Amino acid sequence: MPKPTKGPRLGGGPAHERLLLANLAAALFTHKSIKTTETKAKRLRPLAERLITFAKRGDLHARRRVLSVIGDKEVVHVLFTEIAPLVADREGGYTRITKVGNRKGDNAPMAVIELVLEPVKPKAKATKRSAAPAAVAEETPAEEPAAEETPAAEESAADDTAADAGAESPEEGAAAEAAAEDAVQDDKA
Repeated sequence: MPKPTKGPRLGGGPAHERLLLANLAAALFTHKSIKTTETKAKRLRPLAERLITFAKRGDLHARRRVLSVIGDKEVVHVLFTEIAPLVADREGGYTRITKVGNRKGDNAPMAVIELVLEPVKPKAKATKRSAAPAAVAEETPAEEPAAEETPAAEESAADDTAADAGAESPEEGAAAEAAAEDAVQDDKA
């Protein structure tokens, strides 16, 4: 006896459910966004994301696997040629579900499921970058007192160390500049 799927059942039987989800996926890939019930959108999301992952692979076997689910060659062509390159650098989360209220007739909760085609923002590694220049800035004045410098060069060096320290507000920048000038005056004395 086949094990029933977990979660809400869509339609009469497993074959109808499979066809319903395949048609929803084809409509999603064709129109990039569809409005359906929340339940159908939540059941469609894993299927659509799996098909997009196949499309990102782009080989013949992946195309045939997607064709076995969707069956429409034009939709599969759109998926492989238009959608897959747009999400190539995204590691997952190709769809977005937004709740839009209840349907007028039967008060069913509705949702919009859409493809996320915006480019991925690169992650900033600010913690490592801000710590390294501060350590370099602290070591640099200790090594430079042996060399003779002009006052203008000392001020520019002080400005550089304040900028490297990552001062965020004008008050912190002024305080860092004053500390650098004090260090230069201590070196002269």
